Amino acid sequence: MEQEKVLTTEQQAEVERQLAHLKRGVVEIIPEDDFRKKITKSVLTGKPLKIKLGMDPSAPDVHIGHTVPLHKLRQFQELGHEIQMLIGDFTGRIGDPTGKSETRKQLTDEEVKKNAETYVEQYGKVLDMDKVKIYYNSEWLKPLNFEDVVKLSANMTVARMLERDDFEKRYKSGQPISVHEFFYPLMQGYDSVALECDVEVGGTDQKFNLLMGRHLQDAYGKEKQVALTLPLIEGLDGERKMSKSLGNYIGIDEAPNEIFGKSMSIPDELMVKYYKLATDTPMEEIEKLEQGLEDGSIHPRDAKMNLGAKLVEMYHGEQAAKEAKEYFQTVFQKRSLPTDIPEVTWNGESPIWIVDLLVELNMLSSKGEARRMVQNGGVKLNEEKVEDVQLQVEIEDGMIIQVGKRKFIKLKK
Repeated sequence: MEQEKVLTTEQQAEVERQLAHLKRGVVEIIPEDDFRKKITKSVLTGKPLKIKLGMDPSAPDVHIGHTVPLHKLRQFQELGHEIQMLIGDFTGRIGDPTGKSETRKQLTDEEVKKNAETYVEQYGKVLDMDKVKIYYNSEWLKPLNFEDVVKLSANMTVARMLERDDFEKRYKSGQPISVHEFFYPLMQGYDSVALECDVEVGGTDQKFNLLMGRHLQDAYGKEKQVALTLPLIEGLDGERKMSKSLGNYIGIDEAPNEIFGKSMSIPDELMVKYYKLATDTPMEEIEKLEQGLEDGSIHPRDAKMNLGAKLVEMYHGEQAAKEAKEYFQTVFQKRSLPTDIPEVTWNGESPIWIVDLLVELNMLSSKGEARRMVQNGGVKLNEEKVEDVQLQVEIEDGMIIQVGKRKFIKLKK
């Protein structure tokens, strides 16, 4: 705290401004005193802090949940700090065991490289990638010899590793834990040693890994980083963490109408959380929104439509957001068909089984999926719900096929 005594009034105000801005939506800052000291030192010296985000390139599609730490990084970026984007091309061969009930499949070099390229491209929709420093941890992890690895592992006990919730559960239930999985948090921590980062950002499920970086920096005689944890966003089901495998996600590369339509499915009680964590909406506006929802002066539907438009605008632009909103209002609120239904010329057989038709038109990816969609009442022909999964469809010129709420095709003969 001695540093703060020499701050000018303007510098002190800048420290407080940065702290208030960067604490938005944060669950924990470990330790908060060190965070203040680092911000203070940066303001005094004019030297930016090094902010690290580790990316395990195990899946190529970025969804809204992934953008939560990105928005925090952008806040740091706008305040002049240096963003260190760490692509775990080496750790990605193991896979982060966090939250996993079994050993993850190891990725090939080609898979890791392809996924990493996709992440960088999509992250550029939130961050100014021209000002981001990109690192690959194979640069320092691959050259380590066995003696180096033994020394690294000597900094952590097996008992401490088993304190991790996922490892503990697997150990108690008799599920196997491969020795190499213990090296994932050690390698992630060593990344912080190599990069000499000041702050590492991650979800609450990454707390153990973030603190490992702090622990190893101390063991290697470096200044310890601050761990900044952010909440995980529940998906569209309102219960489980957003995940593509669970089908409860909004992908940032999805079509504007898809993003908008999915946004309308966000549970009312999660709306404010999405505004806070997944958008750059000013806090004053969010507070007014929260108050309006509480006193009834703002309808949840209107707030959700604004959220959907905001998300589309962030990833596809203002015009796309306007069109997606109009599309939703036309199709769902006014209950009329959209005017821009794609047309497909049909040269196939007629009549044709409804399931085959849906697959032939690429409206659904498999016969099993098409069958389930019909059985669940999600398919319409000329605005009439298909009740019979065995229906033989007589193709007519101008026939409109609808799957779910947002897929339409008009057939031409």
